[in-house]
Amino acid sequence: MTGGPSSTPSPTRRRRDAERSRRLLLEAAVALFADRGFERTTTREIGERAGVDAALIARYFGSKTKLYIAAMEARSATDGVADALDPVRLDELLGGTGRKAPGPVLRTAVLSQDDPALQQAAREQLYRRLVTPLADRLAREGVPDPELRAEVVGAALAGIALGRQAGTLRALDSVPQEQLVELVHTLLTQGLGLHPSAGEAATAVPKGTAEPRNATHG
Repeated sequence: MTGGPSSTPSPTRRRRDAERSRRLLLEAAVALFADRGFERTTTREIGERAGVDAALIARYFGSKTKLYIAAMEARSATDGVADALDPVRLDELLGGTGRKAPGPVLRTAVLSQDDPALQQAAREQLYRRLVTPLADRLAREGVPDPELRAEVVGAALAGIALGRQAGTLRALDSVPQEQLVELVHTLLTQGLGLHPSAGEAATAVPKGTAEPRNATHG
């Protein structure tokens, strides 16, 4: 008498399940790290959000630290390269219409990490995604000390985003996103001695229904 079909998953199925589990863990990590930062996010919470055993973090990423780095790199891969003075990019950095929390890379501009590996990885992503694109533009337009000025802009944007998320500053908390982006853009371009490009002048921040206050921005 022959037995029934084997219940052992095929190698192809196991590989697909592993890829799915890894993707779900990474997506959950991107969201949670952006909302809470590295220290306040636990591997158990990541696993629960992903619907995956948290023990698999060690298998697929090696450690929570390496997962954090992978989350930053994943976010970087989905971001464009526009500099911070592009209105759409500026809207994203300031949390978007959903009042989203600033992501881990933007937080690095004002908050250091205890782990040297984390700090170095976040610093590299900060320069790649924010400082360098803006510094390159400032250099092209003949602005002195372009890297220093780009770093100051990054720190300022991080502070604005964190302050808006905290809700402790009354006017900053209540101002509509479109108005905030317009104000910050004007202050930055005037402070840097720049004139907005034709594209920036014509680009309006997309209007839409605000998302929940506690949404995340990676």
